Amino acid sequence: MNYNLNKLSEKQEKTSTLAGLKKLFQLIEHERKNLLLAFVAILVNSTLNLLGPLIIGHTIDEYVQVKQFHGVLINAGILLVMYLVALVSSYLQTKLMGGVGQRMLFTLRNAIFNKLQLLPVDFFNQNKAGDLISRVNNDTDKLNQFFSQSLMQFIGSIATMTGAGIFLLLIHFELGAAALAPAILILLFTTLVSPWVKRKNATNLKSVGGMSAEIQESLNNFKVIIAFNRRDYFRKRFDEANRQNYTTAIGAGLANNIFLPVYSLFSGFAQLVVLTYGIYLISTGSFTVGLLVSYLSYATLFYNPLRQLASLWTSFQVAMAGWDRISQILSLDTNLVQTESNGAEIEAPLLEFRNVHFGYAEGQEILHNISFELERGKTYALVGPTGGGKTTTASLIARLYDPNKGTVLLDGKDIRAYDPQERTKKIGFILQEPFLFTGTVKENILYGNEQYKDHTNEQFAQVITDANLGSLVMLFENGLETKVISGSDNISLGQKQLIAFMRAVLRNPELLILDEATANIDTITEKLLGDILNKLPKETTRVIIAHRLNTIENADEIFFVNSGEVSRAGSLDDAMEMLLHGKRVS
Repeated sequence: MNYNLNKLSEKQEKTSTLAGLKKLFQLIEHERKNLLLAFVAILVNSTLNLLGPLIIGHTIDEYVQVKQFHGVLINAGILLVMYLVALVSSYLQTKLMGGVGQRMLFTLRNAIFNKLQLLPVDFFNQNKAGDLISRVNNDTDKLNQFFSQSLMQFIGSIATMTGAGIFLLLIHFELGAAALAPAILILLFTTLVSPWVKRKNATNLKSVGGMSAEIQESLNNFKVIIAFNRRDYFRKRFDEANRQNYTTAIGAGLANNIFLPVYSLFSGFAQLVVLTYGIYLISTGSFTVGLLVSYLSYATLFYNPLRQLASLWTSFQVAMAGWDRISQILSLDTNLVQTESNGAEIEAPLLEFRNVHFGYAEGQEILHNISFELERGKTYALVGPTGGGKTTTASLIARLYDPNKGTVLLDGKDIRAYDPQERTKKIGFILQEPFLFTGTVKENILYGNEQYKDHTNEQFAQVITDANLGSLVMLFENGLETKVISGSDNISLGQKQLIAFMRAVLRNPELLILDEATANIDTITEKLLGDILNKLPKETTRVIIAHRLNTIENADEIFFVNSGEVSRAGSLDDAMEMLLHGKRVS
């Protein structure tokens, strides 16, 4: 299945802004009450600000021109109270939306991270971690900034513009129509330019994700860079990513700033129309000075928010571009779905491959029509040349992937019918490159194992002893309390494999897969691991992938994996012959 987000973005049908907003608001449905309160506060603020020019115009015509200053003071007091109430409502909506923005950020990041937890290994093979991190951190923050800082200003500006437009038409329809005419041109310009601005911002966000991925790759492989003295290579790679980000940022910046000068031009033109036409109406006696002052104020209240909308609209386009990248992840579903069980076959082997075909990419098959069985309590070895398909076969056994064709049966039942918790309890997998979390050796051993989570240190130490793992724990400086730092070298790769080994063994799986689990371990420690494996319950089935033949010499059965085929190798000598010649021996 194609999980490549960049390719999906190119093929994905462009959704409308309205549809994108609808999906976003569905995600923050629980904030409806706070959004409604903030909206009411904005309406109160806008209404009070809109009443101001009307009172001022009335005061000029009724009190200032006839020099009745008592009325001026009364109206001034009314205006003061109105503007104080408007100030309080503005503060209230700012406080409410700040909370909404932060909670939305929390909800979005949780939603993305929880979705990532559900996606299969295939997804992470096709996407760079740096780009995913950028989506979780940077893109969600763009949305937070818009919601906490810009959304209510955006709504307030629209409310103020709408009210100002109504007043302009009510006071004098012809003059109002002339004043609002430039707004039609602004609307047309915005409609035509907005998709282009959104694309520019989407390209910039994509380049930010690409640069994050490049930085992470360089830092993760820094030892290799130093060892091979290839700083120049990674410097060149970073320079290319940085230049691309610079270019897209310039393009996005130019696009984002195109609205303000155009809006200002039309705003100035509208003010000129109002002033010219208004003076003409006063000269004919059909208009008053106070009404002209009110009219100019309403024209300002209509076009000033438009200028503010120029920057707010840019923020909105950036937020929607970020939301498009976020929604790409949220819209994905795992292809490792749980199917309905048709019941288990009687007297079935522990695991069986039936006519299994598999390929990571469409049209590129790696395993061809594979069929074999694994019996309970036996030790099996998978041998073969590098790239022959050993780890792929083991990954299918653990259901990290599903076959393209055929069936994998566990205990006589389709492995897809097991829920993940039940399946991982039955199957333990020690990976070739173990991953550890920052914490202690004990915390890493107990990862994903609920059985011992409430044990005290003394009780858990006894569990370790009973499982014959005490000799391995002694290889760590501070035993179970030895600190582990993810991605660092405070413990060796061999010690990391030991932790992964203990983590798997303590789960008491029915089937234990060891993928080069002893590759970075010395001979003495390898013998310790062998002794522990021999003391596992007799019904435990072991599948060992190894290049060192001494690791598999005691296997009950050896399978040779090469060129997409799995065949029985017979004896160890036959397996050696196959490895030497890379083909089946008769």
